[in-house]
Amino acid sequence: MAAPSAAARPAVQQKGLMAADRRRRVIGACGMRPDHQETLKRNRVVLAKQLLLSELLEHLLEKDIITLEMRELIQAKVGSFSQNVELLNLLPKRGPEAFDAFCVALRETKQGHLEDLLLTTLSDLQHVLPQLSCDYDMSLPLPVCESCSPPKQLRLSSDVVECSLDNGDGPPCLQVKPCTPEFYQTHHQQAYRLQSQPRGLALVLSNVHFTGEKDLELRSGGEVDYSTLVALFKLLGYSVHVLHDQTAQEMQEKLHSFAQLPAHRATDSCVVVLLSHGVEGSVYGVDGKLLQLQEIFRLFDNANCPSLQNKPKMFFIQACRGDETDRGVDQLDGKDHARPAGCEESDAGKEELLKMRLPTQSDMICGYACLKGTAAMRNTKRGSWYIEALAQVFCERACDMHVADMLVKVNALIKEREGYAPGTEFHRCKEMSEYCSTLCRPLYLFPGYPPT
Repeated sequence: MAAPSAAARPAVQQKGLMAADRRRRVIGACGMRPDHQETLKRNRVVLAKQLLLSELLEHLLEKDIITLEMRELIQAKVGSFSQNVELLNLLPKRGPEAFDAFCVALRETKQGHLEDLLLTTLSDLQHVLPQLSCDYDMSLPLPVCESCSPPKQLRLSSDVVECSLDNGDGPPCLQVKPCTPEFYQTHHQQAYRLQSQPRGLALVLSNVHFTGEKDLELRSGGEVDYSTLVALFKLLGYSVHVLHDQTAQEMQEKLHSFAQLPAHRATDSCVVVLLSHGVEGSVYGVDGKLLQLQEIFRLFDNANCPSLQNKPKMFFIQACRGDETDRGVDQLDGKDHARPAGCEESDAGKEELLKMRLPTQSDMICGYACLKGTAAMRNTKRGSWYIEALAQVFCERACDMHVADMLVKVNALIKEREGYAPGTEFHRCKEMSEYCSTLCRPLYLFPGYPPT
């Protein structure tokens, strides 16, 4: 037999290396430490719901924790939850280095809240089980109270980014209380029809990584908001569409395409969520250019989106609307509902927004994270104040409260919250959310009813 040609040798060598790699993998297949396995097990549900795999898999592949075949196996699964489960099934079999590499990959892909969750669980386990060794990398960060970035990072030109403030550790695990048959029967006739399966289409647009002349900073914690909202609206019965890191032009084009989807004809409502940096009346694309909110609302009005005529359309805007940090005021002695100075001005601003943005449009409700002219606050582990409050209220009260009243409860939660950044001008800062509405009937989401 002729000897293999020079051109064939690299392929033969490559096959030999792959075989050696497979043998090495088999040897270390069951080598993950018991406390690492237990840590993954205890956080399995949260990880399965919240992991963002696209970039994470590349990191694990580079660190030799998974193989190309494993990546293909994971990506072949239908849906992000199933893909996450497949990865979690593989990790404990990938040797003693897999857990530490997984934690590092989480940090490098801006999923540090999940890394913190794992390391906190691991620390608790090691206190309970002192016989287990502690040879993992102690330099990996544990949950700490966040502080605000230096002021020079907060103020960019005339625009303000969201502040990462207060303490806390990680996003919630969501559960939506179902509507009872009795509540549905007594309320559905007076409310907007919301019976379709799915309830409607929901679009979550999340801009995190910014470029361009504005040099807008990374929206650390934005991935928590995205994961929370995708989970929330799926639990509420919506078919969720997602967009990441869009330029202003891409945002306009894809929002237009979403508004024109034929599926709107067969559903009873629509949701649009925008997570980005912003100024009053506009949100930023990742290229540093602005898209006006009025233009976004126009895409869904009765003239441009006939498929949604007379159907409720919900908008939620998590973005700054100015450069003022609300320092708050000391409450005077008296009733708990005493309102701070300037409240009348805020109310007037809200009426102005209603007339300016939705003068010819109907059946819309829009929630804003902050008041006109002020900055929105964000925690890098728990996500934005507004999105966290929104998810909490909708999970607890969508079963028996209409959307406008739920947004009042969101306002109440935001009113009580304040920044935690000792030693900075942002310590004890405040935020106040608001909403405007042209809804013509009560809007109940009726989660879980009528049953499928």
